[in-house]
Amino acid sequence: MPSHVFADHPAPQPPERGTVDALITRARRLRGDVDAVRRDAVLEDDDPQGRWQRALCDLAVHHLDDLGAHLGQLKEGLPAESLGLFEDELAEYEADSAQSTGSLLTRVGSAEWNLLTDEVSWSDELYQILGRSPQSGPMTLDELPSIVFAEDQALLTSMVTDCLVDGRPIDGEFRMVRADGRVRTVHMMGEPVLDSDGSTASMWAVLRDVSELRRSERALRESRDHAQRKQHFEQTERRLAVELQEAVLPPWRGSLQFPLDGPAELDVAAHYLPSANSALIGGDWYDALQLPNGGSLLSVGDLTGHGVSATSAMAMLLGALRGMAVAGIEPGPLMAHLNQLLETSVQPALGSAVCCRFDPANRTLSWAQAGHPAPLLFRNGTGQVLTPPEGVLLGATSGAAYEQAEVPLLPGDLLLLHTDGLTRTSAAGDSGTGRLLTLAPRFAAARDAQECVRAVLEVFGEGNREDDACVMVVKIGA
Repeated sequence: MPSHVFADHPAPQPPERGTVDALITRARRLRGDVDAVRRDAVLEDDDPQGRWQRALCDLAVHHLDDLGAHLGQLKEGLPAESLGLFEDELAEYEADSAQSTGSLLTRVGSAEWNLLTDEVSWSDELYQILGRSPQSGPMTLDELPSIVFAEDQALLTSMVTDCLVDGRPIDGEFRMVRADGRVRTVHMMGEPVLDSDGSTASMWAVLRDVSELRRSERALRESRDHAQRKQHFEQTERRLAVELQEAVLPPWRGSLQFPLDGPAELDVAAHYLPSANSALIGGDWYDALQLPNGGSLLSVGDLTGHGVSATSAMAMLLGALRGMAVAGIEPGPLMAHLNQLLETSVQPALGSAVCCRFDPANRTLSWAQAGHPAPLLFRNGTGQVLTPPEGVLLGATSGAAYEQAEVPLLPGDLLLLHTDGLTRTSAAGDSGTGRLLTLAPRFAAARDAQECVRAVLEVFGEGNREDDACVMVVKIGA
């Protein structure tokens, strides 16, 4: 039989999307051209050359179908983190490729079984594919199933029977075990050859070793399935984190007046700002609470981490903070209790926080902090950073003590509390605190706390913020 030559080419680097689209178009056109040649071919029963050309066209169509599918997958793309998940399969694939001569000559073979003379003819390439010595001779159709996987023997027998009895073409895949024990996946295509009476005189077939192709397809499919499962898990976790965050953070929108049942001493507004990466839901919080003695609790904080673990820890910490504040515990001791709570929790975490208690009777702000940015005080059109009392991060060390500071406030004063995600950006040389202080004139002209929050959002609401953040503005009434 004539040889069939296909040239392999080294795999190029992944092309740009526009290049892939062009390749897909070219592959479709070439597939149509080859299919047209196949349809126009005149096939004579006694013409082995014609049958062989027809088989080559069939194989070329299969190749181009595979190529189109692979280019489509290349266009869709695959997350880079999934590529290292199946090292065993890829290593085996590379080992097979290393043994290849770089040509499909060793992966496509042919055979013909003459039913009238019992002669069997195999190409040299088929011996190589099946790992059989040419000295052992070709195998008959009855012997062929002996090297086929038990699970695939019924398929091979059915295809051969349908071809010999009903004249149906053969087109299917099955696994074979070589003499060296290696398993190969073989794609078999063939047709019966009829004599002048219309009876089957022989059967020819082209067998293609598709082991490497199927292995790489399996690795790609498993990688994509893993990426989809991971994406679904991340989406579910993010949804749960958002729902938990919304359930825990104060439900009020706009400004909140304290006390709730008398002349307003405090005008409070706050806002949560998500990070540039919307998938990162962190443990940032803000809270304002009227206390039984007439005072007010003001706090913001941030826990390390993202997702459900961070928001659940934030919920635990915020609940404890509210409970202790209502019980009358001062900010300094309160921070010490929160530190102990984080240190002994099932899921240890680090956190920063600032906790303030405002006493309307003497207009005094008592506050403590745990490794957190200090509040900003704006008065008479200028701003300053309050000097922070000593306090380490929550959960950082056992038995930590937290100092407490007191600041007298005047009517018209404005406090700004925030988490560090507000002023920490990816821009080099950016001083977020300095930009906040430059807003002092706008704060002085603002009618209420909510308008001040809007001014902050105009400056910090956009851009490449690395983390989520909270901001709270508190305006002292007359």
